[in-house]
Amino acid sequence: MKIVVIGGTGLIGSKVVNSLRERGHEAVAAAPSTGIDSITREGLAAAMDGAQVVVDVTNAPSWEDQAVLAFFQTSTSNLLAAEKAAGVKHHVALSIVGCERLPENGYFRAKVAQERLIKDAGVPYTLLRATQFFEFVGGIAQAATQGDQVRLSPALIQPMASADVAAALVEVVLAAPANATLEVAGPEALPLDELVRRFLRLTGDGRKVVPDVHARYFGAELNDQSLTPGAQARLGATRFEDWLARS
Repeated sequence: MKIVVIGGTGLIGSKVVNSLRERGHEAVAAAPSTGIDSITREGLAAAMDGAQVVVDVTNAPSWEDQAVLAFFQTSTSNLLAAEKAAGVKHHVALSIVGCERLPENGYFRAKVAQERLIKDAGVPYTLLRATQFFEFVGGIAQAATQGDQVRLSPALIQPMASADVAAALVEVVLAAPANATLEVAGPEALPLDELVRRFLRLTGDGRKVVPDVHARYFGAELNDQSLTPGAQARLGATRFEDWLARS
């Protein structure tokens, strides 16, 4: 089966491409660096020719509110139009658990807009929402650092390994379109401040983590439901400490 992975050279996309190829599928790693650009449409029609499934795991190059919205709207519209012309049977997109619950976050608003375009397009689809990746915990700590302190919300978060995200995506790709939104998350929910505290302790970082219920997570205050999945979410197997030890 021919499967086009948009963003196929990135953190998640490269894992999805490799897994699909190992299973005997023709997986196309689509990215500007491989001559396939969902913004300019360069190489898009040729990539879609004969494809049964398109997987969109793109990440916007800028997190500025208007730039990220324009990216996802333009990229997704171009993809869906090319898919319709080529007769693609399944559009799979990676999104974010809780994106509709944090409208203060411009990136999350852009993902909601992307989801809406997909639902309204008429192409059979599956949306897979994932929780935050372990790989970005260091970046969360850095964004919340003030001097030698890291001020973070104690609200619950349920992060996961990118490899488990990719594995869940491959399962979705090889299944029939759900025409629905599914969720995947890590095996353990824990307070965000405690997650970062563990990360700093295990990496030998001396910064002090200070819990603050009003601390903002990329522009938004959190509660225990903001970034955690529903009861039907698939759970990845990798625990944070095990991932960190391997990393």
